[in-house]
Amino acid sequence: MGANEHGVCIGNEAVWGKEEVCDEEALLGMDLVRLGLERADTAEKALDVIVDLLDKYGQGGNCSEGGMIFSYHNSFLIADRKEAWILETAGKYWAAEKVQGGVRNISNQLSITTKIDREHPEMRNYAKQKGWWDGKKEFDFAATYSYIDTAKMMISPSRYCEGYKLLDKHKGNITFETMMEILRDKPSGINMEGEFLTTASMVSILPQDSNLPCIHFFTGTPDPERSVFKPFIFVPNISQLLDTSSPIFELEDPVKKKPHFKIKLDRRHPLYREHQQALEVIYNKEEKAKTMLDNMKKLEKELFKEMESILQNKHLDVDKIVNLFPQCTKDEIRIYMSNISS
Repeated sequence: MGANEHGVCIGNEAVWGKEEVCDEEALLGMDLVRLGLERADTAEKALDVIVDLLDKYGQGGNCSEGGMIFSYHNSFLIADRKEAWILETAGKYWAAEKVQGGVRNISNQLSITTKIDREHPEMRNYAKQKGWWDGKKEFDFAATYSYIDTAKMMISPSRYCEGYKLLDKHKGNITFETMMEILRDKPSGINMEGEFLTTASMVSILPQDSNLPCIHFFTGTPDPERSVFKPFIFVPNISQLLDTSSPIFELEDPVKKKPHFKIKLDRRHPLYREHQQALEVIYNKEEKAKTMLDNMKKLEKELFKEMESILQNKHLDVDKIVNLFPQCTKDEIRIYMSNISS
């Protein structure tokens, strides 16, 4: 997931289906997110970037640094101030749906059915050749390229279905705080725990009024339930985000050596490390844990008020915004450190 200075936001999710996943090195979903953000100034242009790269280089390879092989295809949610697209893939084949209204989400399954606004030119022919589609009945992308019964898709207990229910519950009245509550929800599986825990979370405000800034809230840490959503606004001369930047290992990085990933490095950034150390307080010191979490919520609420003021008053203090995210990160680290050391 990420955003760029043009207000384009992209998130991706792992998906699997009938098309075999390539274990050989190719572009990962995270690569496609970054390249789309680097090269596009609208949501649809980002879609174009991603599908062109898919056609030229393909997708796949191991996305896990370590002994485990973990490969997948990708779905993408791409949005800007004016429109949003869902892009879902199976190897080099893809379908895209323009979101026309209501709520829409993606998760670990194909979700585009018969409403297809753009597609790979050979997508249907390939499905016919593989025997997945007879060429007669209405084409359903998810049903054709995956094993999903799309008639039951919205009543299954899947993470996709549960996420849609949470969004639909607030349809027409979704605020950025509503989105954060949904991302923090554990019973639905949105906020994942265990081996595949939620690594970080992001919520963006994309005003249609171009005079207002896009505001992006990032946790930069796992488990949004015990993380602070910190605001970031693109302005000139932004401060370097040192406390949320992973270490650079240059030529010693095992990703640059073959075979890859024989050595596992500690890539945690400073905020991540302090956040992890605070786990001991969360699990073992109830009183300190409450104080720490209360202080985190207080910091977050103050930041929300500040951002709401910017949107309401249409005034942006650029000199202050330059250091906004780095300062928020330092404030969060101070909260962790004061409770770990005391």
